[in-house]
Order: sequence, then structure tokens, then C-alpha cells
Amino acid sequence: MPRLKEIHANPLNRLQEAKEQGWLGEVAAIEASLAAAEQKLAAMRDLAARHATVHLGITDFRTSAGLLSAE
Repeated sequence: MPRLKEIHANPLNRLQEAKEQGWLGEVAAIEASLAAAEQKLAAMRDLAARHATVHLGITDFRTSAGLLSAE
């Protein structure tokens, strides 16, 4: 399984080759793919930055069992 740096370098290498060869359609497609990937990574970072713990609360049965005084 390739490492993250290799995964990132592959499209950049392809982009450089496409520019050198003058493949304008390939350049546009790779740039669009990279932009979409950056948007997805930004969304993932935002999601990870949010609180991962959700407090669902615990029902307090003491009041219904008469164990908690109403002061």
C-alpha cells in the first residue's frame, strides 16, 4: 500500500508531465481532481475538529423513585 506522500506525488508528477507534453485536457482534469480532493480534505479536517463526543445524557430515575427531594 503506497504511503500518503506517494499518493500525493503521483497526481503532481502526472500534472507536470501533462504540462510538459502540452496535454491541456489532461492538465485541466488533473487540476480539477486536485481541487476536489482539497475540498474533501478540508471537509474532513473540519469534521475532525468538531467535538467527537456526543453527550446523550442519562435519565435520572431518582426523581421518579422518590429518592431526590424537591427543595
